[in-house]
Order: sequence, then C-alpha cells, then structure tokens
Amino acid sequence: MKTMTAIAALAASLCLAAPAAAQEHDHGAHGAHAAHGARPAQAQGHHGHQHADFESGRFHVRVDGPAQPIGDIILIPGLSSSPEVWDGITDQLKDRYRIHRIHVQGFAGAAAEDNASGPILGPVAEDLARYIAEQRLDRPAVIGHSLGGTFGMMLAARHPDSVGKLMVVDMMPFTGAMFAAPGVNPTVEAVTPAVEAMHARSSAMTDDQYRAQAAMAVTSMINTESLRAGPLEDAARSDRTVSANAYRELMLTDLRAELPRITAPVEVLYVNFPGTPAGFTDNVYRMSFASLPSAQLKRIDDSAHFIMLDQPAQFAAEVNAFLE
Repeated sequence: MKTMTAIAALAASLCLAAPAAAQEHDHGAHGAHAAHGARPAQAQGHHGHQHADFESGRFHVRVDGPAQPIGDIILIPGLSSSPEVWDGITDQLKDRYRIHRIHVQGFAGAAAEDNASGPILGPVAEDLARYIAEQRLDRPAVIGHSLGGTFGMMLAARHPDSVGKLMVVDMMPFTGAMFAAPGVNPTVEAVTPAVEAMHARSSAMTDDQYRAQAAMAVTSMINTESLRAGPLEDAARSDRTVSANAYRELMLTDLRAELPRITAPVEVLYVNFPGTPAGFTDNVYRMSFASLPSAQLKRIDDSAHFIMLDQPAQFAAEVNAFLE
C-alpha cells in the first residue's frame, strides 16, 4: 500500500498542474526569451531561433538549424513546460539537424487560445500531424517529455507514416493506471472516480495553494537545484485551467491498445519511481509497453523526472544514439 501511495504521488507530479492564469503574449513569450522569429521570409528572433509559418490555436513552433539539415527533430515539452527545457540538446544538435520545438498554448506564458476549453490532447496530436505535412517534413524524429511523450505516442499511433523515430522521456501510455486500487484492473472506468475527485480538489484550491503545490511538484521533479528556476517560472506562468484540464485528460487517456499501430522505432527513457526498488519500476514499464514489444526501454539512474536537466550528458548520448 505504501508503495502504491508513492506511485500515485508520482503520477500527480509527472503531470504538473500549474497555477496562475497565463500572461497574454503573442504566442506566449517566455521571460527573457521573449523575442520571436520565423521561418524563411519572416523576421528572425534575437536568440537565433525562428518561428514556423504555421497557423494553429493549439501550439506554435520554434525552429533552429542549418539551411541544409541532415534531418528534422520535433521536441515536445511536458505539461506546463516551455521549449527552454530543450535548450541543452538543441544547442548540441542544431548544427546538423533542424530542430522544431513545440510550445503548447496555455503553457509557460503562452495564451490559451484553442486549448482554453474542450479536449486538448487529441487536437494537439492532430495539429502535430498537420504541421509535419504542411512543413513537408520527411518522417522526422519525435522526442517528447512527460505529457510531450503522450503527444508523441498519439501522433505515432494515429499517423504512423508521419514519424520516423519516437523517443518517450519518462511517460507511460496510461499514467492513470497508477490510481487504480490494489487488485483492480487498471482501466479508465476504474480510475475515473479517483481522477475526478483529484480534479475537484485541485479546482477548489486558491491560487496561492495551487501555486505552492505546483512549486513543490517541480522541485520534486528536478534533483539539480540550480536548474529549477526555469521550470518553476514556466509553471507559475501557465494557464491554470489549461494545465488542470490537460492533466485530468491525461489521467483518463489509455493508449495501450493503440501502441501496436506504431511502426516507427520507439525508445523509452525512464527514471526510478521514488521510494520503490528499481525492479518494481522496470516491471511497471515492461507491463505498460507490453503491447509494443519492439520498444526499447532504458532506465536512467540518479535522475528525477527532468532527465535532460539532471543527466544532460547521458541524455545527449542517448539522443545521439537514438538518432543514428
């Protein structure tokens, strides 16, 4: 029981629901990184990246890379996160690859736009497929962290010809399974009462309470204290309604039956569940991805949820091996 309580707590932290209403910016500028650029024929931002010429109320895209890239990579951050979480790996890859960093509307200072109400996950995945088609990307590699990994799995399963490779960073196809009572088959129906109760409790919090909870969650997800400031700012500047609704939707989304539709090679990086033996975490991931036996699963030790921040060198090595 103690172990399952720890896992349920982890599930909540995996999908951080952030507090205050988003500040209104054009597509959501991020603090000191407020300059915006564009693809060719548009102005380039002061920080070198450009913004893709793509119309969507679900997300906007930062683009870095050479004029003649050897390939395209789409990087998708997690709930209440910004493209800045990918700065390290982007700097290492942008001389060779064209990097497309997704910024979901409502997260990290971006205006909520079409994500203000109704379903979020499926529509974002569909616009990702449309982005790939309209930008004429040839089966790009897709790397998604946390909720971004869920978007990646949805995209690869529902549009298998659009994705060349998929890396999922610390996310399972049905995170809501962690809320199932011991001995109960983890289905969406089984976990719905617990998820709805959590959503109700979260909705009843004051902004100060919600902000404090979000800050605690971020702190628990990053071991490297010096690197917490950016994600903490992202959380504080995310739209509370968008984050909470996306979290609820994620907990009630089970992609296990869709995994066999994925034709791209898949690699899953994950960290050990806090307070549990490593073998337990390994078994949970093996069971979670049992319907996609070709998926390569690898545990990254000495890291919390943000692997790219806690273990940047190992993460970069894994990404480079994955791409090659």
